[in-house]
Amino acid sequence: MTVFKNRYFLQLLRFIVGGVFIWAAVTKIADPLAFAQDVRNYRLVGQALSFLTAIILPWVELIAGICLIIGIFPRSAALMISVLLLFFIILVAVTMLRGIDVDCGCFGTFSRKADLWLILEDSLWLVMSLVLLFSPANEFCWLKATKKTF
Repeated sequence: MTVFKNRYFLQLLRFIVGGVFIWAAVTKIADPLAFAQDVRNYRLVGQALSFLTAIILPWVELIAGICLIIGIFPRSAALMISVLLLFFIILVAVTMLRGIDVDCGCFGTFSRKADLWLILEDSLWLVMSLVLLFSPANEFCWLKATKKTF
């Protein structure tokens, strides 16, 4: 489809997906102890690993979101965001299958219940990030690589 090759559409997607990841990261960075508890509530890791996750994961999200928006390693940022979203989808699905009722921890104090709607929403975000990942390179960002021939 030509819309997926449209530079302005792709830039809009970059701003939306990157912005959501920046917002999610900032809310977690603001209260790492609360996010560590959110991680712990999934009952997959112990307390030490939940603290480590609460310190590292938000910064990964923040850097990926910023890189996606400003066009520094945009494909790598889109890949990282896609991998994170796939992990989040699987995590929520497994948690639901285990019968564990938790808040997702996605947006700090603005988080909501981890449920099927969250899986559907994250799936939509995943589709958007995959569009960015597999879009034509020349249409992806403002900073275009130039080829010098001698």
